[in-house]
Amino acid sequence: MNREPDFLEHLRAELSGGRVWIDRAIVLCYAIAAGLFVVGFTLLSDWVFGQFKHVYGRWPWVVLLTTPAITAGIVWLTRRYFPGAGGSGIPQVKAALHPDLPHDKRFFFASLRLTLGKIGLGAAGFAAGLSIGREGPSVQVAAGVMQHARRWLSPGSTIDGRALLVAGGAAGIAAAFNAPLAGVVFAIEELTGRLESRSSGLIITAIVLAGLVAVSVFGNVSYFGVIRIPRLGWDLLGPGLLVALASGAAGGLFARLMSASLTGAPGRFNTLRARYPVRFAAGLGLCIAVIGLSTGGITFGAGSEAVKQMLRGHDELTPLYTLLKFVATWLTAWSGVPGGIFAPSLSIGAGIGDAVSVIANADLAPALIAMGMAGFLAAVTQAPLTAFIIVMEMVDGHSMVLSLMAAAMLASLVSRMISRPLYDTLAEYMVERARDDAAYTPPEAPAREGAASVNP
Repeated sequence: MNREPDFLEHLRAELSGGRVWIDRAIVLCYAIAAGLFVVGFTLLSDWVFGQFKHVYGRWPWVVLLTTPAITAGIVWLTRRYFPGAGGSGIPQVKAALHPDLPHDKRFFFASLRLTLGKIGLGAAGFAAGLSIGREGPSVQVAAGVMQHARRWLSPGSTIDGRALLVAGGAAGIAAAFNAPLAGVVFAIEELTGRLESRSSGLIITAIVLAGLVAVSVFGNVSYFGVIRIPRLGWDLLGPGLLVALASGAAGGLFARLMSASLTGAPGRFNTLRARYPVRFAAGLGLCIAVIGLSTGGITFGAGSEAVKQMLRGHDELTPLYTLLKFVATWLTAWSGVPGGIFAPSLSIGAGIGDAVSVIANADLAPALIAMGMAGFLAAVTQAPLTAFIIVMEMVDGHSMVLSLMAAAMLASLVSRMISRPLYDTLAEYMVERARDDAAYTPPEAPAREGAASVNP
């Protein structure tokens, strides 16, 4: 027969474990540090991109020189000194969590050194005007900080490296988007598949502390403000279905292009990328600069300002500009620079929703834009719960919970018919390379410029 728990007995047991409390205090301090690193990355990225816009506003044509040069420099530095920092950052954390990855190679994908490299190189990407976001990299930034806590914990601590990585990744999403609920769902849906009871407290605590750091700096406000949605009725069904299908197909195509580009799929351009990575990156940087000039600068950066303008009723991303933003984001990722695709995906999805609103009821535009954001992000990541919760928290769209959920789920289903899950594909590629090559350097850093690639 089970007896009721004895409060005093449990209290004495808790207080008697002095070292346990020290370990907990260490983890809490690192969770706060993870939030500070993400906030610092956010402030630095925003400041750097502000300087880019200032220079572009005065001398627009200078980007034809600066964007290729900075892009080439970033790729060279990444491959030479921070090979695990290239790309989004989420596949690296998933690779570090993969059960087939040897434990001693986990630090190839998440460490304090990579965190510092990711911040500096990621900010440099904004100086080049590349189509990148900081939210995905924030996952690797925070995970690297939390991973560092393991060396200070007691040998018998029940807090393992896997739990620290998951907590850091979830905290990074929560702090970057100012969306704590999205952090919890991201940990379950994208990083672990389930939330173990022994690590759930650690993960939630890390999310809360990192989120509090972000709120203390940026305030407790929605990223895109509060969208004004009229009463939703059956008139949203047709346009909303069109947005979900279009964003699902576009997101699936984007994920397929990304997978083929970043896993060394056979092809002439991937051969050039493998043999001359820095020069290839410079060429793509020039393409991105030309696209930015042709759109009046709209495709530069994450695209968040364009989304805010569309939610206010201004057509920032016409269908052509949305297509060019799609291309610019793909080319940026293909170049191998450290940078995320979350924020650009939201702007592309917003452009799809805005395009559909032109042929539908104009009053539905904010709702369709939000549905496009959730749909395209869900299609690219194939993580529909995380996608719709991120959008819901970013636009304070609690009145649209069912609409956003339906759009994300349908778009993700369409995407699965076109492409494998992007982050899983990239993570598996990284793990395979790490296992097969004893002298492994992650996929964004094979041999020196001009040498034959070791990538398949």
